[in-house]
Amino acid sequence: MVNTVIGLKISINCELILFISTKKCTFVTSILSIEIIYFMKKIIVSIILVLTLIVAGYFTFVYYVSYSEGYRAGELIKFSHKGLGFKTWEGELSQGVSEAQRFEFSVEDREKKVIQDLKDMQGKMVKLTYKERYATFPWLGDTKYFVIKAELAK
Repeated sequence: MVNTVIGLKISINCELILFISTKKCTFVTSILSIEIIYFMKKIIVSIILVLTLIVAGYFTFVYYVSYSEGYRAGELIKFSHKGLGFKTWEGELSQGVSEAQRFEFSVEDREKKVIQDLKDMQGKMVKLTYKERYATFPWLGDTKYFVIKAELAK
């Protein structure tokens, strides 16, 4: 009878120890999975933040940094507001007799004075001050050349 009771105590203790160790394993596993999920969230947030900074840097660079600035003179032969998705102001300047000497340019919508001046100077000899960007966006214009000042040529 004593052996049976001791055996029962031993078996109950072993099951209890097995049960407790299983719970500990489950608890440790759940803590590890929570830490892994937290770590993955940090990595995903970091990747999204870095990509956002890269895209913002690219847009800022393309918009604010000019490749060159200069002047062009010739006859303003075309100036129009065109586009399907984005309406932009586009123009052409003839710099000589041949078709090969045409200068195509864009004007940003915020340059109201330049737009009005170019409308008034159509068909006349003009001098344009422009800046060239590395690239452009569809809502700014079709070309990399953006006119910032227009005046009649002398």
